[in-house]
Amino acid sequence: MVAGMQQVVDVAAEAAPRVPVPPGRPFLRALGANLKETFFPDDPFRAVAREPGRGRRALAALRYLFPCLEWLPSYTFGALRSDLIAGITVASLAVPQGISYAKLADLPPIIGLYSSFVPALVYAVMGSSRDLAVGSMAVGSLLFAAMLGKEAPPAESPELYLHLAFTATFFAGVFQAGLGALRLGFVVDFLSHAAIVGFMGGAATVVCLQQLKGLLGLQHFTTATDVVAVMRAVFSQTQLWRWQSVVLGCCILVFLLSTRFFSKRRPNFFWVSAAAPLASVIFGSVLVYLIHGQNHGIQVIGNLKMGINPSSVNSLILSPPHMMVALKTGIITGLIGLAEGIAVGRSFAMAKNYHIDGNKEMIAFGLMNIVGSCTSCYLTAGPFSRSAVNVNAGCKTAMSNAVMAVAVAITLLFLTPLFHYTPLVVLSAIIIAAMLGVIDFPAAARLWNVDKVDFCVCLGSYLGVVFGNIEIGLSIAVGISILRILLFVARPRTTVLGNMPNSTIYRRMDQYTMARTVPGVLVLHIDAPIYFANASYLRERISRWIDEEEDRIKAAGEESLQCVVLDMGAVASIDTSGTKLIEDIKKSLDRRSIQTALANPGSEVMKKLDKSKVLGFISDEWIFQTVGEACEYALQNFKIAKGVERADHIV
Repeated sequence: MVAGMQQVVDVAAEAAPRVPVPPGRPFLRALGANLKETFFPDDPFRAVAREPGRGRRALAALRYLFPCLEWLPSYTFGALRSDLIAGITVASLAVPQGISYAKLADLPPIIGLYSSFVPALVYAVMGSSRDLAVGSMAVGSLLFAAMLGKEAPPAESPELYLHLAFTATFFAGVFQAGLGALRLGFVVDFLSHAAIVGFMGGAATVVCLQQLKGLLGLQHFTTATDVVAVMRAVFSQTQLWRWQSVVLGCCILVFLLSTRFFSKRRPNFFWVSAAAPLASVIFGSVLVYLIHGQNHGIQVIGNLKMGINPSSVNSLILSPPHMMVALKTGIITGLIGLAEGIAVGRSFAMAKNYHIDGNKEMIAFGLMNIVGSCTSCYLTAGPFSRSAVNVNAGCKTAMSNAVMAVAVAITLLFLTPLFHYTPLVVLSAIIIAAMLGVIDFPAAARLWNVDKVDFCVCLGSYLGVVFGNIEIGLSIAVGISILRILLFVARPRTTVLGNMPNSTIYRRMDQYTMARTVPGVLVLHIDAPIYFANASYLRERISRWIDEEEDRIKAAGEESLQCVVLDMGAVASIDTSGTKLIEDIKKSLDRRSIQTALANPGSEVMKKLDKSKVLGFISDEWIFQTVGEACEYALQNFKIAKGVERADHIV
C-alpha cells in the first residue's frame, strides 16, 4: 500500500510543471504593491502601524514628522555638554564662512550670518541626522552669483538681486520639500558619485579662481565662471594688483592649510583647524585696524547691521518677468544642495551605524529654506566642512545646530561691529582653503582604477564646469549618467554559459576558462530585464550567437545544434515586447528544427508569458528550474532519439 501511494506521488510530481505559474493578483492590489515599493521602499509607517491604540499611534506619527521627539525624551546632560562644545566649535567656523560665502554670492555679508541662524533651528527640529551641520554652501553661492547676476547685476540692481536670491531660496525649498513629500528621493540618485566628484571638483576650481579678485585686491572682475574668462580678467589687470593684499592673503592661506594638515595628522587637535578661520578674521581685522590697511589698498567688509533676521516675505518675487530665473536657479541649487547634504549625512550615519531617511531629510532641507527665504536667508544645505567639524567636536544629536544658531544670534546682536575691519582678502583665503578640500583627487584616481567610464563621467562634468559654466557641467554630469543607464537598459549583456567539469554548475565561458560547451546545446544568459527598449537588440544578439555557434560547430565537425537554453535567472521583469521576443525566438528556432528551453524564469516572467499565451508555444517540459536540468534533459532527449539510454556528459 505504501509503495502504491509513493507511486501516485511520483506520478503527480512528474505531471506538475517544473516552474509553476504563480497565482494572479487583482490589478489594483498589484498596482498598489508596486507603487508602495517604488515610493515607500523603507516602509516608513511601519513604526506607526504597529503601535497599539490611537494615542500611541499619534505619538509615533509625531515622532516620525518631528525627529527631535525621538531623542529629546532621553536627552542627557552629558549629551548636552557634547552638543554644546560641538555647536560652539562649529559656530566659530560658521561666522567667517557665512560672511565669506555671502560675498561669493554677491550678497551683503550679513545675509551669510542670517543663514546660519534660523535654518539651523529648523533643522534641529526636523532633521534626522545627528551629525549634519547646516549652513550656506560655496557651490550654491557661486551658482546664485552666476545665474541671478545675469538677470540683475548686483552692482547695478542690488535690491532686485537680493530679492531674487530670497525668491530662488524659496523655490529651492519648495522643490526640496516637494520631492520629499512625494517620496521622489530617487531623483537625487541620478547624480552618480562620479558625476558629483567631477562637478564638485570643477565648482571648487571655479570658486578658487573667482577668489583671485580678493587675493589680488582687484576692484572690478568678470562675472563669468569659466577659466578662460577668469584668467583673461586676472592678467589684463596686472597693473592693478595690490602687493599688500597678495602678501596678507598668501600668509593667511598658508596658515589655514597648515592648521588643516596638522589637524589631519593629529585628530585630537581638530579644533585647531576649526578655529583657524575665526583666528584669521581676528588677526586680519586687528592688523588692518592698526596699520589703516584700507588706505593701502586692502579692502574691508565695512559696517554690518546689528540684530537678528528681519522678515523678507514681502521681498519674494512671485510674478514675471523675473520669477522664471529665480525658479530655474532654485531648482538647480536645490538639487545640488540635496545631493551634497544627503550624501554627507548618509556617510556619517553609516560610520556611526544608524539610519537617516532621505525623504525626511529632503523635507527638512525644504522647510529650512522656505522659512529661511522669509527671514532674510539664502540657500542653506549640509556642507561637508561644517559637518566634519561637528562630528570631530563630538556632537551627539541635532541639538548642536541649535547651539550654533544661538551662538550666531549672539554674534548678530552684539558682535557685528567687530567685523568692520575684516579684510576681504582674508575671506578669499578662507574660501580657497575650504574649496581645496572639496577637490577629491583620491576619489578621481580610484574611479580611474576601478571604472574608466565612471572616470569619463567625472572628467566630463569637471571640464564642463571649468571651461563652460556650472549649468553646462551639471548638464554633462546628469546627461552622461542617464545615457549610461539607458545604454545598460538598451544594450544588456548576453553571455554563453559552459559546464564546469564534474558538476551541474554553469558559468560564463569568457570568465571561467575551464567551462566547456555542451554538445548540441547552446546556453545563453540574459543579464537584464527585457523591455521594449532592448527587445530588438536581444533578438538580433541572440540570433547572432546562434549563427556563430552553428558556424563553430560546422568548422569543428561536431554534432549539430539541437537546443538553445535561455537562462532567465537575471530577467527580473518583462513587458509585452519581451514576451513577443520569446515567441519570435521560439518560432525562428522551430523553423530551423532547434528546440527552445527556458531555465530559471522568475514569477513575474512566468505570469507575463502565461497571460500572453506564449507558454502555449513552449511546452511545460521545456521550462526548467536550473540550467543544469535543462541541459541534462536536452541531452537525454536527443540521445534517446538515437538509441542511447542516458546522457553521460553531465555528472
